[in-house]
Amino acid sequence: MNGVIILLVGIVAVSLNVNAAELIKNSDCMDCHNDKELTKTNANGQVKSLFVDESVLKASVHKTNYCVNCHIDITKKHPDDGVAAKPVNCALCHERLAVSYTNSIHGILKARGEEAAPSCVDCHGSHNILPPTNPKSPLHYSNLIKTCGECHPEAAKDVAVSVHGKSAQKGYREAAVCTDCHSEHKIEKLKDASPRVISEIVCAKCHASEKINTKFGIPADRVKTFLESYHGLASHKGETKAANCASCHGYHKILPSTDPESSIHKNNLVATCGKCHPGATEKFASGKIHADYGYRDTTGEKVNYWVRKIYLYLIVITIGSFFVHNFLVWLRKALFTLKDPTRTIERMSTAFRIQHFVLLVTFIYLALSGFALRFPESWLSALLLNNEGFRKISHRIAGVALIVCGLWHIIYVIATKEGRQLFFDMLPRVKDFKDVIQQIKYIFNLDKKPVFGRFGYIEKIEYWAVVWGTIIMGLTGFIIWFKVGVTQFLPRWIVEVAITIHYYEAILACLAIVIWHFYHVIFDPDVYPMNWAWLDGKINQKLYKERHGGDSHNNSDKSASSGKDQTKK
Repeated sequence: MNGVIILLVGIVAVSLNVNAAELIKNSDCMDCHNDKELTKTNANGQVKSLFVDESVLKASVHKTNYCVNCHIDITKKHPDDGVAAKPVNCALCHERLAVSYTNSIHGILKARGEEAAPSCVDCHGSHNILPPTNPKSPLHYSNLIKTCGECHPEAAKDVAVSVHGKSAQKGYREAAVCTDCHSEHKIEKLKDASPRVISEIVCAKCHASEKINTKFGIPADRVKTFLESYHGLASHKGETKAANCASCHGYHKILPSTDPESSIHKNNLVATCGKCHPGATEKFASGKIHADYGYRDTTGEKVNYWVRKIYLYLIVITIGSFFVHNFLVWLRKALFTLKDPTRTIERMSTAFRIQHFVLLVTFIYLALSGFALRFPESWLSALLLNNEGFRKISHRIAGVALIVCGLWHIIYVIATKEGRQLFFDMLPRVKDFKDVIQQIKYIFNLDKKPVFGRFGYIEKIEYWAVVWGTIIMGLTGFIIWFKVGVTQFLPRWIVEVAITIHYYEAILACLAIVIWHFYHVIFDPDVYPMNWAWLDGKINQKLYKERHGGDSHNNSDKSASSGKDQTKK
């Protein structure tokens, strides 16, 4: 809103001043302002020079401007009208930068009426404005300490003797100067910034740079090891009192650890640590914040290194043994239930099992390959060889296979008797809603357990969720795949919405499978360690009677050896 207002004011002001610009030439202004003795006294009694060096003006970035392009309030009556020129409004041409300035600490102070707060001319100059790349510019990196020091002398003094200031004076542009930490137009007051901002944004901007670290011989792991320390982890979680980089190294007077005045010099570490840890001793301060767990020379580092190594091996061997043991126990139980002679009730026909298997394989692969794109640094991406070409093609093949499986199921439902019966049995009924309420009451011991038919609300929710998900994922997937063709007829935002739906529908589907489906076919104590119906279609007679006793077609006393599907009579 501020930017719009500034722009409108600028347009009006410039349009009203067109005639003035045509009538008032720079030479008319210089008739008076080339006088070195020309001055004025402001309201505070200060004498200000009104002299303008024309050669300096012609060398500035505004050399092609008329004076009245900036001093838009000046008319032909000046100076006889006795009206002093108003401050220049730089926002007329530099609207975006002006908006940033208004949001800076300087702009905020200026808006509060603090006249001492810096304005554009205090940093850029007035008639002698040069680009920041010019070594003579007050904003050139080699001059910034002096420029900012006009208002912040103590900070400038500290920066000048710091590793940053000395490197900048030597001509290294990589050295951090005032605007690198505090920003340029939107100057930020970092004194009250959170530890996370200081560590992960301000300091990490340079110290996580491989180029800068290599050039100046700085250890490459300083940011990484800090973020892995307690201080780094706590600050990342939003702890406002956690130590950040500046807490130990200082803010402006940052010195190498070999400098006796450095806050991290060995003689000063106790005092530095004691600011947050009262009672800290030399032994306490001898610990490392930037610990990389590597093998080093001191006794403590050697001990820590080997303890870490031993524990890593211990974890792998112990937990690995536990896993193998429990997997073998689970496998034995699973195979025992697979061979259970009472599993005679056929729940899934061969055709339906094949469809389920295709759905299972394609769904899992689509989930893995889809999330590998969203999380490129994860093990999912490595699983697919970190190859985007392979991931993209294989993902689309799996998607097409899923769609084909869906079409096959439609034909199965329409063209076969068992398919039609399946569809009919899967239709929601009033009893399903009553069963949900009764099940909730049963959970809290307020009612008896509901008796389901061939398919209860649990299977019906799963079935229709698959139908819904397949349609949604298939439609959005094709829109994303053929986005160029789609945008021949539809707006581009349709593609963006399709991407959003595709991603979140995938999350919804995966969570539904893990939380709902896996529980009922694996983790439910009644079926653990697994319901083997997906493999051979059979289910235990006792389980079927308990879960689907309301199936009027069921006859659990007969075995599958009769050659008839007891669930489809």
